Amino acid sequence: MNVYKNPTRIEWEDILKRPTASYQDIEPIVSDVFKSVKANGDKAITKFTEKFDGVSLSDFKVSTNEIEDAKQLVAPELQQAIIQAKDQITAFHRAQITPKVSVENIAGVHCWQEKRPIEKVGIYIPGGSAPLFSTILMLAIPAQIAGCKEIVLCTPPDKSGAVHPAILYTAALCGVTKIFKIGGIQAIAAMTFGTVQVPKVYKIFGPGNQYVTVAKQWATRYDVAIDMPAGPSELLVMADQTAKASYIASDLLSQAEHGPDSQVIFVTTYEPLIEEVSQELMAQCAVLSRKEIASKALENSKMIFLETKEAAVSLINQYAPEHYILCVSEEAYYLDQLSAAGSVFIGNYSPESAGDYASGTNHTLPTNGYARQYSGVNLDAFLNSISFQKLTAKGLQSLGKSIELMAAAEGLDAHKNAVSIRLNDLRDGE
Repeated sequence: MNVYKNPTRIEWEDILKRPTASYQDIEPIVSDVFKSVKANGDKAITKFTEKFDGVSLSDFKVSTNEIEDAKQLVAPELQQAIIQAKDQITAFHRAQITPKVSVENIAGVHCWQEKRPIEKVGIYIPGGSAPLFSTILMLAIPAQIAGCKEIVLCTPPDKSGAVHPAILYTAALCGVTKIFKIGGIQAIAAMTFGTVQVPKVYKIFGPGNQYVTVAKQWATRYDVAIDMPAGPSELLVMADQTAKASYIASDLLSQAEHGPDSQVIFVTTYEPLIEEVSQELMAQCAVLSRKEIASKALENSKMIFLETKEAAVSLINQYAPEHYILCVSEEAYYLDQLSAAGSVFIGNYSPESAGDYASGTNHTLPTNGYARQYSGVNLDAFLNSISFQKLTAKGLQSLGKSIELMAAAEGLDAHKNAVSIRLNDLRDGE
């Protein structure tokens, strides 16, 4: 990891750059795939699946038999772990259910708001080097709680055309209605346009690599909503002398092992920790099964020493991390000053892995600085808020003059007339 000691604020922007390709570099590839899928449907998906995933498939839907077989391949201990995580995630997201909001500020003018599920949602689950079945829990559970009628899941097949058993087991457990062996850009395009095999959805959820992230943004051009631009994983750890170097290193590596384009940042106001964490990183990384991936990610990562907590807070907010671990004595100060982060882990015994799997919070979070304007996935992400109003004759009479005056001031005569014609009828009837 690159080490910086008391960098100036002018240097922060360069130091905090993400190691991702630019949107402009990826856009042409995404555009070509979208055009092909829109024009050729399933045939295009077959072509791109063979090109990018190395397997030739013409039938992408996972069968009932495949799901049943997968259940037998998942160890009972892992099944129980998944069920425990499901219970935690369900409890946290059920707690987010809000009651109907209803007001009547003026007699005869009743306004209320109700939430209704998005009928068709798509979930993308990366397959790549790690089968992220945990993400199914994070997305399918709130979709099910919200009441979404159709939950479509796409995930890349392996070289034999199969999907990891844990993915199929978890999907079935969480109420996914259809599962397709499709990955990458072509999966996002399939759910955007719909094909003979793959249903069109109204909103797409899920993380992915840089190509999937751009594809999701591209999907919004075709009237499909997305949860957020959720790209390569990232973590920022803020620590002082109360933190433990071995814990910090383990957390940094837990995100570095996601992929070579992941990024981890270590910020501290206690300079000796820099060397201590460096030593722990070397020792722990050496024995990882994914040490090559983690090592590559560490090349894009930074250690930053800042003398003051004020400077540290400013830098953290400027970075707007996806995951933020806080191990300091003055927790309240850092939390009060925080303005942008996806998910926060507080104290020495709150590893980021807990949020990834089983604490109950959602791990589908904004990356690449998008935490400044996006929230992580929650129950509301699967719901539409619909407003209602009902006015009585008395209610319209109470507001009518104000509405007429404002409509006239904007030059919208028909708006004014829609009120005036009713008020005239009410006067004539008196």
